[in-house]
Amino acid sequence: MRIGRLYPSPAEPSPKVVELIEARGHPNITALHRTTLEITKETNLTIKGTCIVAIGATKGAADLSPAFKELVRMGGSLTLRLKVESMIFEIHGRGSKELELSHPTDIVCRKSSYQCPRTVMIKADRSASDIPRPMVQALRDPDKIVRIELEAFL
Repeated sequence: MRIGRLYPSPAEPSPKVVELIEARGHPNITALHRTTLEITKETNLTIKGTCIVAIGATKGAADLSPAFKELVRMGGSLTLRLKVESMIFEIHGRGSKELELSHPTDIVCRKSSYQCPRTVMIKADRSASDIPRPMVQALRDPDKIVRIELEAFL
């Protein structure tokens, strides 16, 4: 693909950018929120944070690469892949030209179309409450490393 072209020719693959994030579990993770899922760089978590599934993340929305943000703002498709132990959970949704992607600590996936600086994905097909309970149990362990792949593509 030539520099400056936003769309590939039919012979070229679609643009795709993957962000890799590491975080960890916390004993207060409940993953009960029915409309959102959040990953945060913060290290403290109360039981009121029912959408938070990982803490101490290496990136917030503001830390995502310019190439990733460009695909999100082009309305690209998004996949968030959450991995702990041998378990994997995926969420699929969309980007939007209106997304700010500027929050310094949080990354939020939403089933709705609500947008704020923390929102990275809208119209998600799943939320924190959809995570299988055995995986939630693993996410409660502060010694567990949580690996997150955030993929944007056209």
